[in-house]
Amino acid sequence: MVNETARDELERALNERRFGDVRSMISDSEPADVAELIGYLDAEKRAVVYRVLRRELATEVFEHLEPEAQEELIKSLGREQVAEILNDMAPDDRTSLLEELPVAATKQVLAMLSPEERRVANQLLGYPEDSVGRMMTPDYIAIRSDWTVQQALDHVRRHGEDSETLNVLPVMDDRGALIDDLRVRQLLLAEPDSKIEALLDGNFIALKATDDQEFAVQVFKEYDRVAFPVTDSAGALLGIVTVDDVLDVAEEEATEDIQKIGGSEALEQPYMQVGFVDLLRKRAGWLVLLFLGQLLSLNVIALFDEKLAQLTVLMLFMPLIISSGGNSGSQAATLVVRAMALDEVTLGDWWRVLRREVGFGVAVGAILAGIGFARISLGSFEHDWFELALAVSVSVTCVVLWGVILGSMLPFLMRALGVDPASSSTPFVATLVDVTGLLLYFVVAIAIIGF
Repeated sequence: MVNETARDELERALNERRFGDVRSMISDSEPADVAELIGYLDAEKRAVVYRVLRRELATEVFEHLEPEAQEELIKSLGREQVAEILNDMAPDDRTSLLEELPVAATKQVLAMLSPEERRVANQLLGYPEDSVGRMMTPDYIAIRSDWTVQQALDHVRRHGEDSETLNVLPVMDDRGALIDDLRVRQLLLAEPDSKIEALLDGNFIALKATDDQEFAVQVFKEYDRVAFPVTDSAGALLGIVTVDDVLDVAEEEATEDIQKIGGSEALEQPYMQVGFVDLLRKRAGWLVLLFLGQLLSLNVIALFDEKLAQLTVLMLFMPLIISSGGNSGSQAATLVVRAMALDEVTLGDWWRVLRREVGFGVAVGAILAGIGFARISLGSFEHDWFELALAVSVSVTCVVLWGVILGSMLPFLMRALGVDPASSSTPFVATLVDVTGLLLYFVVAIAIIGF
């Protein structure tokens, strides 16, 4: 993490054109820290800092920058320096950049690459969007099953510097097909003259290049690995996927779900970088829909207008009823949507979830009803307090129960219809429960009080 003092010192050195001091400030820093540090600078100063970085650090820092900052640097730096950075970048990180660039800019970037790097870039871009192939890297070390352990270790020493990770080594047969993988620990503990094939058990997990990236996230979580081999449909080894890339996907998916649950379309850029028009388009649609939904409350109130005129005290408890139902429904929806995202709950679990939520709704409804009953019994109201307390208490219980049923079942309905369950946002559930809960309140209250 970068503190404000470091940012201020860097800004001061840049303003005073002390470029030697700028270099010394960041030369021994971690690439991620340098990326964060220059992320606070404007585009012009960021380019100045970048020009004083040594080549290896410059590439690593570039890989840690946000896509927008990367695009700005490409425009600000000279063609030669940009070409060096792009050719030195890890293929998977470069693919992420190319995905974000406009088509014209992508063509320009590809033209700067060496023939070999251009071939790799085009190959990765050729896989479907959001597929494992887009985030895999061909920079890996593989060993052969007919080698000895010593031969495998010698191979790793000679070529390991070019591999993105050495924790897991894919094992191929003589035709290049993946047949297993080994942890380096297994090699280090084995006898040097042992055959690699003697260490294999054939029990390995591989991802397909066409698999969805969300599936890859689940596989990494389930098997607790730092890397997995990637194959084509015929089983030929294509590359590896490492946990750092999968963590980025997991963060993006979680962010998208949270934004949808909050009642907004998913933002395609960081919040502070989204334009005003895009922000308005992403958020206003839901808010207009929710506003129109809340207008239905007027129809419900108008339906019971004469009854409310006779017993205006019922109006006092409308906010209490509405908030109880909306809050309980939103809470249930949030828990179920997150449970679905973590694969804790599947579509077939709807009945088990319903039973749990009904029990919870009755229990919590009874608690809130008891509190409401006690409060009304202590107050002074025109109508008979017992009837009023009973009407409010029963209504609260019913509305809370209805709220948790609706909130927990709506994500299942969304999933069954092929829609992202996160789209059953908490504001949407709250609005739906508000309108229907109000109707339920009036019906129950009038039935009990009997006027």
